[in-house]
Amino acid sequence: MTSPANKAASAPDAFFSASLAQADPEIAAAIKGELGRQQHEIELIASENIVSRAVLEAQGSVMTNKYAEGYPGHRYYGGCEWVDVAENLAIERAKKLFGAGFANVQPNSGSQMNQAVFLALLQPGDTFMGLDLAAGGHLTHGSPVNMSGKWFKASHYTVRRDDHLIDMDAVAKQAEEVKPKLIIAGGSAYSRPWDFKRFREIADSVGAYLLVDMAHFAGLVAGGVHASPVPHAHVTTTTTHKSLRGPRGGLILTNDEALAKKLNSAIFPGLQGGPLMHVIAAKAVAFKEALQPDFKVYAKNIVENARALAETLRASGFEIVSGGTDNHLMLVDLRPKGLKGNISERALVRAGLTCNKNGIPFDPEKPFVTSGLRLGTPAATTRGFGVAEFKQVGALISEVLNAVAQSPDGAAPGVEASVKQRVRELTDRFPIYQSL
Repeated sequence: MTSPANKAASAPDAFFSASLAQADPEIAAAIKGELGRQQHEIELIASENIVSRAVLEAQGSVMTNKYAEGYPGHRYYGGCEWVDVAENLAIERAKKLFGAGFANVQPNSGSQMNQAVFLALLQPGDTFMGLDLAAGGHLTHGSPVNMSGKWFKASHYTVRRDDHLIDMDAVAKQAEEVKPKLIIAGGSAYSRPWDFKRFREIADSVGAYLLVDMAHFAGLVAGGVHASPVPHAHVTTTTTHKSLRGPRGGLILTNDEALAKKLNSAIFPGLQGGPLMHVIAAKAVAFKEALQPDFKVYAKNIVENARALAETLRASGFEIVSGGTDNHLMLVDLRPKGLKGNISERALVRAGLTCNKNGIPFDPEKPFVTSGLRLGTPAATTRGFGVAEFKQVGALISEVLNAVAQSPDGAAPGVEASVKQRVRELTDRFPIYQSL
């Protein structure tokens, strides 16, 4: 019989040796279910991707245990020699990847990286400009429900009604009128190139800072298939997931040493305390992956696949906002089919095609209804899909939505089930995480 003393002595062994399935079966089951979803559905959400096994391993490492307030070589706590190695590697790799003089790898998220720029460069009540959320911008670029729109005066520019492109002459005129202290370029649902040079000229003409939020297309910049904003912007921010294919987190870049010091202070101690060192280690791994030659092939394939998907949908009678795409995403205008975004999203998800409803420019519908879908190619490209597969994906999307358009209740169970089976056959050809 085990004595109470022996039981107490064995408890630490169980703490350090018990698997997740043993310690918490409910969470283990949820993770297993999510793994199955990712393995057997086609991920088309433009802001999502699939990380490498190495990134997963780094993020699940013992670096999660370490507090490291401050920066490498200047920490509040002792015992930081190894997390310093990880953070220094992440910094140097980020600088090399994007050709930047300075990098801060500590932001916990895209929202916090942008908040840090506001904290470093603006005062509450200052005016700034950003792309309207309804035209493809982002919550953190001045949405009235976001801190950026509550604490600062946002003046939004938009796209033209006829071609859904940004009118740079209109941006220049607006900047002259409102005299912003900051202009933001970048968004979450804009599928065409950004004229970073012109944005900088406009910012300089009114004495404003230029922030480029390249969260969505950073991987394309790293892969050399999208113009880099770093030579033009005072500050560049990006998330480290999405097309960059790393862990969820943020990154701030600049070539200005004085701004770098302000931005560092804005992150710590301004907004955050101890950084997430396990995430920073995973960022370093992802940056190393993006520095490899095959990442350029990956980025090229993302764009080629997006164009193939957009053209397939157009040929099936769907309208693509701005007429197409030059990056990793597209907005599908569903109105020609008489469909709403929320109904279409649910039908496609039931068929194993994961996507999200999205407003389109000048959308008459409410944000939780919408007239559009946003589709992206990074995740399926990661698992190996090429142009042929994305043409097939476009045909499957069209099959589901055409059936739903003919249904009085917004569902087409027979078609959805048939498509789901073909989705499963397609994903089985391109497996992920087989050893998990």
